[in-house]
Amino acid sequence: MTINREVLQEVVIKFAGDSGDGMQLTGSQFTNNTALLGIDLATFPDFPAEIRAPQGTVPGVSGYQLRFSSDQVYTPGDEYDVLVAMNAAALKVNLKSLKKGGRIIANTDGFDAKNLRLAKYPEGVNPLEDGSLGNYNLIRMDVTKMTREALKDITMGTKEKDRAKNMFVLGFLYWMYNRSPESTLEFLREKFGKRPEIYESNVRALRAGYNYGDTTEAFGTVFTVAKARMEKGLYRSIRGNQALAYGLIAFSQKSGLPLFLGTYPITPASDILHELSRHKAFGIRTFQAEDEIAGISAAIGASYGGSLGVTATSGPGMALKTEAMGLAVMLEIPLVIVDVQRGGPSTGLPTKTEQSDLLQAYYGRNGECPMPVVAACSPHDCFDAVYEACRISVQHMTPVILLSDGYIANGAEPWRFPQSSDLPEVRVPFKKELEENEETFQPYLRNENLVRPWVVPGTPGLEYRMGGLEKEDITGNVSYDPENHQLMVKIREEKVEKIAGDIPEQQLDSGADGGDLLVLGWGSTYGVIKSAVAELQLAGYRVSHAHIRYLRPFPRNLGALIRNFRQVLIPEINNGQLIRIIRDKYLVDAKGFNKIMGVPITKGELTAVIRKMLA
Repeated sequence: MTINREVLQEVVIKFAGDSGDGMQLTGSQFTNNTALLGIDLATFPDFPAEIRAPQGTVPGVSGYQLRFSSDQVYTPGDEYDVLVAMNAAALKVNLKSLKKGGRIIANTDGFDAKNLRLAKYPEGVNPLEDGSLGNYNLIRMDVTKMTREALKDITMGTKEKDRAKNMFVLGFLYWMYNRSPESTLEFLREKFGKRPEIYESNVRALRAGYNYGDTTEAFGTVFTVAKARMEKGLYRSIRGNQALAYGLIAFSQKSGLPLFLGTYPITPASDILHELSRHKAFGIRTFQAEDEIAGISAAIGASYGGSLGVTATSGPGMALKTEAMGLAVMLEIPLVIVDVQRGGPSTGLPTKTEQSDLLQAYYGRNGECPMPVVAACSPHDCFDAVYEACRISVQHMTPVILLSDGYIANGAEPWRFPQSSDLPEVRVPFKKELEENEETFQPYLRNENLVRPWVVPGTPGLEYRMGGLEKEDITGNVSYDPENHQLMVKIREEKVEKIAGDIPEQQLDSGADGGDLLVLGWGSTYGVIKSAVAELQLAGYRVSHAHIRYLRPFPRNLGALIRNFRQVLIPEINNGQLIRIIRDKYLVDAKGFNKIMGVPITKGELTAVIRKMLA
């Protein structure tokens, strides 16, 4: 048959099905294949909140969104070009975001009477048959039946064979987008090479899906997306939690400090523990504690002993760790607390994203307890952000909070990874002996940045006591003196504020130094703000974008930069947290745009808000 070939600039695909249909694996394999071709991409995995929601139901739908383009992309896209729907519930949840004229690849077996009933379609209604999908290009495929046919010679149960359905769909999409499946074949060899039946079933299903597209006359068009114009270098696909783990390892190697992770598993931060536990060859120690409090307490002990102590958690775990964070502030020792935010309060939305914990990071401890706060803005930025958090923590002898979120943690994008020589040098300020003018060791004698010395326990002549009670200035002895307490509170606050002299000034991401509107963001809103502002700048609007990495203390020029604009808009995936701090500190009438639905702000939503402000 004659095959038509069409070149596209970009494509957005949503893989959706039951949580047992392997959509995350399918999406990640297509993502890795895309990255190997040098095509820019952004992803948004979307997990069900329940560990195992009832099969076939709307709460059980698992999704993976992928946008790939020959131009640089910063978001996974607002609407899909292609929706892979493995069952009726997947179609019902995602149809609203499919472009008119978009393609639906529907597994017809997932639209039987049982699945339609579980998805709560009205009795007798089947969207594949009633004409309601007339605005879309519907591709019906009995994936289940064809997968079983491809595996008929393999001595496996039907349930086991059906687990390869996702490979059939993946093979078809490789054909549809003119791809070689070799990267997935290599993945299957590595993962299942020692389990021949599972390996063979997945390979056969993958090839069957590819061949189905190649031999069925109804699918006479294959599509190609060209390589993106990106800076030369060696790239890999990276997820946010992976990049964060690699940043911790890099800092440990560069500084010579042993890395200790004391933590308790919690969604969506658990992958940091999983990833670091794979790298014992770098001297990494990971400790899965019995609870959040034990995790951070062990990390504090590690830092006291001369290691870099790290703990990772999400919002509920942050609440449990607060007393120990206060101890670390009182001790003035290095500690990095990674908070991968999710929807709350309480258990909230465990698998959904939200910028929910900024105010908690600022104020969520008893007493006057200031801590620096750094935020990552994208999956690959997690590497640089956590490296910087570690640097600040070690060089300023203070615990530091690193904020990520579920969108960043689980999303993937190409990463041009650095060489060791590209990374900033790290000076570790261990004190090893008394100075000439010192008669006795004073553990709270400070330098010009109010930083006290870091001493490894057991260093001869430098013995000292530590604890959570208030310290006397210089000596570190326990003190209940009111004047001393006020002095120490002010010193701890000033020490954190002095870090502003050790971080870069705030830069604009794009736009003029002054104008009609500044869109000010932090964290995972980076991509959508960048995309929306770029579109409006091309349309002639005087709008600029600044994104804050250092949330406490702020860069020293931030106030002056903000005042160069007539209006300030702060988009956040929360109910307005940064805006409260900005209004309080700089007395500007900033406006907020807030979305609290467990999903990111879309480019269309933000563009409409900006246009309205500038109308």
